Amino acid sequence: MVLRRTALSLAAALLAGAASAPAVAQQLDHQQIAAEHFGNDAPWYHDRIPFFESADPRLDAVYYYRWSIFRAHQRDLGEQGYITTEFADDVSWQREPYASLNDATGFHIAEGRWLNDRRFTDDYINFMYHGGNNRHFTDYMADSVWGRYLVDGDGMAVRRHLPVMQYNYGLWEDHYDWSKRLYYIEPLLDATEYTVSSIDASGGEDGFRGGDSFRPSINSYMVANARAISRIADMAGDQALSAQFAERADQLQQRMIADLWNPALGHFTDRYKVDNEHVDYWDFIRARELAGYLPWTFDLAPDDAKHASAWSHLLNPASLKGEAGMRTVEKPYEYYMKQYRYLGDAPECQWNGPIWPYQTTQVLTGMANLLDHYDHTGPITRSEYMRLLREYAELHYQGDLLDLEEDYHPETGKPIVGLDRSHHYFHSGFIDLILTGPVGIRPRADDMLEINPLLPDAGDAQALDWFRVEDVPYHGRRIAVAWDADGSHYGKGRGLSIEVDGQEVARRATLGRLTVPVTRAEAAPIRRDINRAVQLVRGDFPMASASSNTEAEALHDAIDGRTWFYPELPNGWDSAPSTGEQWYAVDFGKPVRVDRAELAFFDDGATFAAPSAVAIEYWQDGRWHPLARGAAVPNGITDLQWSSRDVTRLRAVMKPTGGRAIRLAEFKALTSDQAD
Repeated sequence: MVLRRTALSLAAALLAGAASAPAVAQQLDHQQIAAEHFGNDAPWYHDRIPFFESADPRLDAVYYYRWSIFRAHQRDLGEQGYITTEFADDVSWQREPYASLNDATGFHIAEGRWLNDRRFTDDYINFMYHGGNNRHFTDYMADSVWGRYLVDGDGMAVRRHLPVMQYNYGLWEDHYDWSKRLYYIEPLLDATEYTVSSIDASGGEDGFRGGDSFRPSINSYMVANARAISRIADMAGDQALSAQFAERADQLQQRMIADLWNPALGHFTDRYKVDNEHVDYWDFIRARELAGYLPWTFDLAPDDAKHASAWSHLLNPASLKGEAGMRTVEKPYEYYMKQYRYLGDAPECQWNGPIWPYQTTQVLTGMANLLDHYDHTGPITRSEYMRLLREYAELHYQGDLLDLEEDYHPETGKPIVGLDRSHHYFHSGFIDLILTGPVGIRPRADDMLEINPLLPDAGDAQALDWFRVEDVPYHGRRIAVAWDADGSHYGKGRGLSIEVDGQEVARRATLGRLTVPVTRAEAAPIRRDINRAVQLVRGDFPMASASSNTEAEALHDAIDGRTWFYPELPNGWDSAPSTGEQWYAVDFGKPVRVDRAELAFFDDGATFAAPSAVAIEYWQDGRWHPLARGAAVPNGITDLQWSSRDVTRLRAVMKPTGGRAIRLAEFKALTSDQAD
């Protein structure tokens, strides 16, 4: 106790008088790490992401790969800012013209809350709460926005959405059964088609549509959302609204625990809302599903031995434990892994057994909650947790290539839905799992920083001998957490340590919980440069033209607000192979004031090469005039700047390298903004 009080006193003394975050001491080589994982695109990550290393290089590689997924899925909408997409490219069921889908918002916000640049997640939340969320699917967005507040501490950013959160919550009464006092949903609209309820409701013939049920998923989401609204209302000073939603949350939680716990299966399961010749209203489904762990994901399950015993099914090879990961439906189910749906000859998405990173993330989050603050953990240990986290990490690998897809075979770990759209899929999390699990950051609403790494003790096969993460944003500060089992790796003594704004504030010799006060600082300002060259609607301004390859879709792809350099996902405008000058022009349809351009060139070392030189020109008085020029950056951003001016057209003039084609992945024309 003396050591802990000393740490708390030191932390208070260091932080109480700090007016703003000083320069943060870095022990990791950010430049080298970023260059290793991101190549020429490293500058995008330098000042944005927390940097992490551990004794497990494969975990490290997946951690940085997942930041590349986050970056690739930031779609620039121009004046509306950024949104985060689920699929990198267009799918038919997205919300047009934005390419948004609301079902993955929880993962997107949970990952993005750890960025030091708050613009991306802030823009995304603003978009979704200003007409972007069409309730196509279930979501737990209010809870996720609260979770973001627990990290960045920006109360104003969360309070301003309270009226819309309350309104959206009320809209879900169209899926509320007043007699049962529970929510129900069709599995497809829960983003989990072909579940037990939908398959059995069809008599085993299909399962894409139908099967409306009272599910642990939607009811957990709605409890979590109600609880978040209650907390935000309390923070806003609206005690009546806070009490109203707290009561809603409590009542719904009680009903879910009482009515969706299936005593015969010892698991939370669906009960049928549908009533037909195949299934009866209010009957339980006949098999366990991974969705039964979602009450722990949102801290809703009772802390007792009876409910904790449900975790035994996850470790049972005869139930939910596959050789390569977590089955979404247990193996004895009659229609386990039966393939119903195809796109041509290729298997399509189903939830009757395949591993889905989506629910794997949710279950690992629930397991972390269980280990962190439940007394009854059933058969789950920290060693088992780390084994499952590493097992999930391995799904990201296809040989030596990192490429996360939609779902996987539970015995082989090979992708099932390997469609063009499936590469680098973003309907799951990993960064948040690392930072809240093995690193153990447990974000809080008060002015405290709590760390509890969920690692087994040294000597366990799943132990990590050392790790360090730094540049982690927390309540307006920058924190670092390090673990060195014997002190030999970092040479600063054995044990667990916390740094705030470059100063060590707490240390203990063994793994365990550390809690220190952190004086909240003002949230970092957000700078919003506006991209004027985004064509959301094909055929509308701004419009593109080019020296070659004038097919409309090709022209659109370089001004669609998407930037990535994955070879599996072709993106952008491709010139014809040529030794002669190539150009790509944008007509804005009106004068716009711009001061810089960002050009993203893809280079595969074979078919496509970044140009040897590039220049930006503007149109005036019937001819093109020079504006800026520079060397092109392959697989990174070429940033060309000039004095701000009004233009109606811009073009990039490019000199091909060795006669190879040029792929312009994205052309941005930007109005720079001071931080607001």
